[in-house]
Amino acid sequence: MATDRRKLIVEAATKSFSLFGYKATTMDQVAKLANVGKGTIYTFFKNKEELFEEIISTLVKEMIAEAESVIQPDLPFTENVHRALYRLLEFRSQHQLMIKMVQEETEMGTLAVSEMLQHVEDEIIAYLKLKIDAAITKGAIPAANTEITSFLLLKMYIALVSDWEKNHQPLSSEQIAEIMKVFLVKGLST
Repeated sequence: MATDRRKLIVEAATKSFSLFGYKATTMDQVAKLANVGKGTIYTFFKNKEELFEEIISTLVKEMIAEAESVIQPDLPFTENVHRALYRLLEFRSQHQLMIKMVQEETEMGTLAVSEMLQHVEDEIIAYLKLKIDAAITKGAIPAANTEITSFLLLKMYIALVSDWEKNHQPLSSEQIAEIMKVFLVKGLST
């Protein structure tokens, strides 16, 4: 029973953060949405921050699972990186909580939201770093500073997918894949 109530609370909080943002979400709202007493929330989470951390932690796991789901061992490393990044950004752009968090950070600069978005980015970079380390070990790509490479890969991908479109025709998935391949293979070997 306790795990059911905990799950209800997490679902209600996710809904509240997604609809109203972090700052505007209260424990009273979460309690109402979960149909539990406010005190029940505090038996599982000591405060709103802890509840938010739990939700973001689950979100990161979902994002990584999404990236893993599109990776195919028989494909070249560069193609798999492209597929994983494309899926991660697609997930991020379609997930209501991520959309709301990005919006809240832009409009209000809420510190807790900024910190959580940074945490999500750090987790994605750590995930990419593992993939790059494995590719270097296999000899699929030349050795490089994997943390910097992971950071640049993510930032470059975001720039190509969203920033580029502000003043140019959107790039196709194939064009982005080709640019990534050039950066990864030729860029790292110079």
